[in-house]
Amino acid sequence: MSAAHEPNGLLVEADALHEQVKDKYRAVATDPHGDFHFHTGRPLARRLGYDAGIVDPLPDAAVESFAGVANPFALRTLKPGEKVVDAGAGAGFDCFVAAAQTGARGQVVGIDMTAEMLAKSRATASTMGLANVEFREGLLEDMPVADGWADVMISNGVINLCVDKKHVFSEIMRVLRPGGILQFADIANGKPVPAEAVNNIDLWTS
Repeated sequence: MSAAHEPNGLLVEADALHEQVKDKYRAVATDPHGDFHFHTGRPLARRLGYDAGIVDPLPDAAVESFAGVANPFALRTLKPGEKVVDAGAGAGFDCFVAAAQTGARGQVVGIDMTAEMLAKSRATASTMGLANVEFREGLLEDMPVADGWADVMISNGVINLCVDKKHVFSEIMRVLRPGGILQFADIANGKPVPAEAVNNIDLWTS
């Protein structure tokens, strides 16, 4: 457990933040059309420039809980046969897009810590018959993936929700093969943040 005033310098308690994030995104999984402070679903995917040829045929369950902040595939289209890890996969939307790009020879592993998101992503993958897409329970700080397994690591709006970002990036580098590619979308702030705000765990998720 890491807290704001411990020697490692982390700003909020990691376990408490994990639980708040779970609470927030549990609702996105079970009530995707609810009232959130962020956009979701097909309108968001269109706004962020996802390939309509891939997104439009997806079942609603694969898209409705999408809550990303940008389009990591705008950086580079994945290649057929690549092995991909999605750090913070949620209900699996980016994994399903990755599977469409990498094809039947590709492999996609989504990592998430929220039980409801995992249940939804796994059920959708099964419905779609995607045997090469797998969802594993885990934290970004300790991903259940072998060293050097991935050709590509993607992530969409999740690293900002982690307390120890240096640890997360160390895990990303561990999981990527030498010469592997990281393409992610996230939220960054370039302005000073008051200490009382930085140490307010509610503001990390809102």
